[in-house]
Amino acid sequence: MEKAEKCAKLIKEANSIVVLSGAGISTNAGIPDFRGPNGIYTLGKYDPDKTFGLRFFLEDPVPFYNFARDFVSLLEKAQPTFTHKFFAELEKQGKVKGIITQNIDGLHQRAGSKNVLELHGSFERSYCLQCGKEYDFNTMKEKIFKEKVPHCDECGGLIKPDIVFFGEQVKDFERAEELVYTSDLFFVVGSSLAIYPAAMLADFAREHIVVVARGEVNIDPSKVDVLVNDEDIDEFFKKVSKILTEVKR
Repeated sequence: MEKAEKCAKLIKEANSIVVLSGAGISTNAGIPDFRGPNGIYTLGKYDPDKTFGLRFFLEDPVPFYNFARDFVSLLEKAQPTFTHKFFAELEKQGKVKGIITQNIDGLHQRAGSKNVLELHGSFERSYCLQCGKEYDFNTMKEKIFKEKVPHCDECGGLIKPDIVFFGEQVKDFERAEELVYTSDLFFVVGSSLAIYPAAMLADFAREHIVVVARGEVNIDPSKVDVLVNDEDIDEFFKKVSKILTEVKR
């Protein structure tokens, strides 16, 4: 319980918490990660370059939309995890000032978080690459299952979800840097810090860092106040939540 107690103490003392989340925060919601044992890349169902490379998408969007149909089906069933809700509650309390996520599943917002920076974009919005018409999630979902490759109702142009493909810059990175720099407690949750530029954000943290993930994390342990990489993420934060609740009594 020592790590959970230290984490709870840091949360209690913090005034400005910022969270960086990766795929590991959503695996308990039924959204597979990309590089884990059952990851999207590991199982070999999708070729990463042909599925997520911008050049490949523009030449042949079929591989991406094959993935998109599977992914949207998962999103339909997925619900925010305990950890998503935990940080949403801390935001309501004024503790969490922002969540920076590498995920495209929208689960932070569904849990109730308001200030979310989506570095890799989201499936919530899609745009026609020709005329710019915007499509919301529900409209796009219908098109994904009706059309092999969704095209614009207005001009016939190719529609692309507002997610970052290989070859595109991530979104809101300067805002993310500023958030981390002004925090007094920085959480890395469900990310191995192996993917750049998100992996650089830990370098901007000036005070306390807590890392909760599964497996190896690309960070110097001496820079981390609490490192948990051998425990289920939700189970760890349930312990932290219980301690915080008991402290309030």
